[in-house]
Amino acid sequence: MAPNHPLIESRQQEVIEDFSVFDDWMDKYEHLIDLGKDVPTIDGARKTEEHLIKGCQSRVWLAADVADDGAVVFTADSDAIITKGLVGLMVRVLSNAPAQAIAEANLHFLDAIGLHQHLSPTRSNGLASMVQQMRLYAAALAAQQS
Repeated sequence: MAPNHPLIESRQQEVIEDFSVFDDWMDKYEHLIDLGKDVPTIDGARKTEEHLIKGCQSRVWLAADVADDGAVVFTADSDAIITKGLVGLMVRVLSNAPAQAIAEANLHFLDAIGLHQHLSPTRSNGLASMVQQMRLYAAALAAQQS
């Protein structure tokens, strides 16, 4: 796999550092919930079946747009606070990056902060669905840009 785009890599390192200050997983969950409060919220008119992520137990909506500079901008929302934190985390790392870089990103921070080990199987599957949908949006936008 190719090295990550510098923007995506630096954001992953920031997240790893942010989570490293917490020893207890309850504190990490609290931090995750706080991240959900900062997620750029999807426009209410886009909370449709088309933007609903399949494979999530909670309802999660995700939209992708292209900024003037060609970067992909994600907006999202969820009806569950931890899931909203998860999608907020993904938006923080991937939004405003080039489409091709998102499509090819090695998201090593997910293992580095211990998410895969500490999420329930249903949340872990939901996270994988979020990542997959973000990659699909980015790949489609990259194809349009080339």
